[in-house]
Amino acid sequence: MKQSALFIDRDGTLSEEVGYVNHPSRFRLFPYSAAALKLGVARGYFSEDIILDVHDRLTKTLEREDSRLDAIYYCAHHPSVGDPPYRQECDCRKPQAGLIRRASTDFDIDLTSSWMVGDRYSDIELARNAGVGAAFVMSGYGRGEWEYQRGTWTHQPDLVCENLFQAVKSILDLNQKNELHDHSSISSEASS
Repeated sequence: MKQSALFIDRDGTLSEEVGYVNHPSRFRLFPYSAAALKLGVARGYFSEDIILDVHDRLTKTLEREDSRLDAIYYCAHHPSVGDPPYRQECDCRKPQAGLIRRASTDFDIDLTSSWMVGDRYSDIELARNAGVGAAFVMSGYGRGEWEYQRGTWTHQPDLVCENLFQAVKSILDLNQKNELHDHSSISSEASS
């Protein structure tokens, strides 16, 4: 049976937005991220090993809080900057849905009941392209994009929350309401 998933943008959503995380010491997980539970390689700002170190730190920090991620997917490509193999058009750079599709295959995910949480408009576009719900958070770049740019957006998010913790709580509440609605519809049909 397919399962639902929550796809989470890292910088500004799961951790503080500090620009390019060009050293693991710059990575700072938001304090509520553990409870709730692109990278500069292509531009040559830092090596892919730095990203792996940051992801290792993220994983260990979450584990200390009895939380975990099933997997970490990222795109190290850029269409016009950097050297091969990083300089290329790809299906994994936002707002393309390649990484979500890969995760869907890897984990047998039902995209129609899954969500993308992020702090940039590109996260909303990614959600639309992948066929998942779009939750927008005000952390990171979120508040600025929401207040000053949303009038130009082609798509609006399905949900707007202050931070990742509130987004996860709201998504769980919505899923519970939908389950109750689905069960009451089945009961009504059975008694007819």
